[in-house]
Amino acid sequence: MEEFGKRNPACGAEAIGLDKAKTVFWNLPQAELAEHAIRRAEARFSSDGAVVATTGKHTGRSPKDKFIVRDAKTEGTIWWGGNGAMEPEAFARLKEDFLKHVAGMNLYAQDLWGGADPENRLNVRVYTEMAWHSLFIRNLLRRPPREALDGFAPQFTIIDLPSFAADPERHGCRTETVIACDLTNGLILIGGSAYAGEIKKSVFTVLNYLLPEKGVMPMHCSANEADNGDVAIFFGLSGTGKTTLSADPERTLIGDDEHGWSDNAVFNFEGGCYAKTIRLSPEQEPEIYDAATRFGCVLENVVLDDATREPDFDDGSLTENTRAAYPLDFIANASESGMGGQPNHIVMLTCDAFGVLPPIARLTPEQAMVHFLSGYTAKVAGTERGVTEPEATFSTCFGAPFMPRLPAVYGDLLRKHINRHDVTCWLVNTGWSAGPYGVGKRMPLKLTRRLLHAALGGELDNAEMTAEPVFGLAVPKAVDGIEDNSVLDPRSTWSDKDAYDRQAQKLLEMFSENFQQFAGDVDTEVLAAAPRLKDAAE
Repeated sequence: MEEFGKRNPACGAEAIGLDKAKTVFWNLPQAELAEHAIRRAEARFSSDGAVVATTGKHTGRSPKDKFIVRDAKTEGTIWWGGNGAMEPEAFARLKEDFLKHVAGMNLYAQDLWGGADPENRLNVRVYTEMAWHSLFIRNLLRRPPREALDGFAPQFTIIDLPSFAADPERHGCRTETVIACDLTNGLILIGGSAYAGEIKKSVFTVLNYLLPEKGVMPMHCSANEADNGDVAIFFGLSGTGKTTLSADPERTLIGDDEHGWSDNAVFNFEGGCYAKTIRLSPEQEPEIYDAATRFGCVLENVVLDDATREPDFDDGSLTENTRAAYPLDFIANASESGMGGQPNHIVMLTCDAFGVLPPIARLTPEQAMVHFLSGYTAKVAGTERGVTEPEATFSTCFGAPFMPRLPAVYGDLLRKHINRHDVTCWLVNTGWSAGPYGVGKRMPLKLTRRLLHAALGGELDNAEMTAEPVFGLAVPKAVDGIEDNSVLDPRSTWSDKDAYDRQAQKLLEMFSENFQQFAGDVDTEVLAAAPRLKDAAE
């Protein structure tokens, strides 16, 4: 086996059984990985120098193909209702076949940190079959200084082989695609998918498992900080504006996707951003557009003009889930440390395609726990095959596929931190107003930004509030800088008030039905704050 690059001389590929590989390229930098990806015909350069790759049939994660090894340690700690189980014997066979598969193969290895906080970070070693995957994860995790590589010892190892086809009968999985996590022995195997997001989300899953034992709250969120030290956390599922709204030129970006919240700080898990690029424009999102159109960025499934190689961010013919993966320092006002103080505000984002929820509302800590456990947003027609009308989506803790422990574990941690640090919580709807999708219109980004600035800047601290009757939310009556304050009351924007009432009732029932699964795990105060569950609490 030939090896190139810098690594810990006492801890190489043989430690995990990869000594049959032909070559291992260790910790190659950005430019060299881009050269390899182009030379190996894995990707193309855009006119701006971004590395553009396609991921084949997998243009997103495969949550039903993700499994956690069920052993003596994980048996009583994993939320098996939300996570698939794999027997240790099946994982052992899968590992054996992975190691056979790499024989004679060129591999790329990166030694990286998951977590900016030295007290809580994780040493992660990632082996990839493809050079552009190595560039992707190098962009997205935190990169130790070169001198730290001499003593780097991985706590978790990920092996990513898109060309490997799993055997469901032999490996105890569902299809030829498999993401298998052995949390006890620190090994993750990813096969049969070229979608690079599986690598990053595997690291998130591990941190979500480990950190609660230390009293640290892991969060699928973005975070930013004002000059005065005011920290805001943004929870939200894909398409709600989490990345867009946290990339605020007036605030320092701590991170765009995954964070921890300890008694000392909020800290970023990552060293990069993984932004959606469908319909990306320099006018609406200048910081993200600039980052996505420069050398070193990885573009996933973005269509290039054959003649000019210019990216067409409006073209969703491959998928609506087009992405850009770039280092945090591509954003001019990003935090170098990836750490901030205790948060002052929590913002829970939803894209309500039913047009029912207000554009902004203040939440009590109990309501915040309800909305955190619910993780509501709505898919709209055209974004996924077979979706012809708005469809409610509930993803527990705003990241159910990455939450290995019981939801109440994360909910209790969140509530404890909110109460301990006196955090103000907000619900922000970036979805539809004046009617549902197809009738009403999407909340303008300019309006959402103005409302957020008012909330985070303290303008709404003493604002007069009105009680929204359906979900019991506190909604401001007026906000300076808004042309028409009637937009704050969603019912008043509908021409057909009876239609609004029917739609609101429909959404309320969906919320209630979904929240029933948590009724036995939360206290009476949270039950009282949950839609339609007050009677149960009494």
